[in-house]
Amino acid sequence: MKKNTLYLLLLTTTFLFSQVGIETSNPTKTLDINGDLRIRTTEITTNESAAKDSILVVDNLGNSKRVTSKTVVNSYLKTAVKGRFSSSSTVNLSLTSNKAKITFDFVDFDTNSEFNTTTNTFTAKQDGIYSIKAQIKANSTVGITTDFGIAISKNGTVINRNSFANISVLTTNVTPPVRQVETLVQLTTGDTIIFEIVSNLASVSILGTSEDCFFIIQQVR
Repeated sequence: MKKNTLYLLLLTTTFLFSQVGIETSNPTKTLDINGDLRIRTTEITTNESAAKDSILVVDNLGNSKRVTSKTVVNSYLKTAVKGRFSSSSTVNLSLTSNKAKITFDFVDFDTNSEFNTTTNTFTAKQDGIYSIKAQIKANSTVGITTDFGIAISKNGTVINRNSFANISVLTTNVTPPVRQVETLVQLTTGDTIIFEIVSNLASVSILGTSEDCFFIIQQVR
C-alpha cells in the first residue's frame, strides 16, 4: 500500500512539472493558460524573423495580445500618394483673385486614402513631415508677359509658390510652359493640402496628360 502511494505521488509530481494548466484541467503545453495573460515587464527582441507571422504585444495595462505583422505595419502606414487628372483632355480653370484650385481628380495610388478626388484635397491622417511636389504644363494660350505659376496651400494659406512671367525673344515666347513646386512641410492630423494655379489671367488652360500635370505627397517622418 505504501509503495503504491509513493508511485502515485511520483507520477503526480512528474505531471505537475511537465505541464501546468491555469483555468484548465487538461493542459496541452508546458504552460497552458485558459484566460487572459498579463506581463508586467518584457524584453525587446532584435530578431527580425520573430515578426514574420505574428507579434505578441502588450497594451498599456500589461495585457498580452497577439496581432498579425501586417496589422502592426498598417497601424503606422506612411502616406504615399500620386495623383493626376482622370482625362488627358485640356483642363480649363477660371481664376478668382488670381488663383484657382487645380482639380486633380484621380490617384494612381493612395496608401492611406487621404486624397479626396471630389474635393481635390489631401487631408493628413497622422502627424509627420511630408514631401510635396506638383507639376503643371500650360497650353499655348499662356502668352508673353503673362504671370503664371503653381502654389501649394496648407489649410488655405500658400506655403510655397513658383510663379513668373513669360519672356520673349523677337516676339517669340521662349519661356517653358512647365511650372514645378516642391517643399517639405510639417502636418498634423486634419491639416489639408491643395494645389492652385496662380496667374493674372481670368482663366488658364493646362494639359490633362499624366506626364505633364501631376502631384506627389510622401510622408518622410
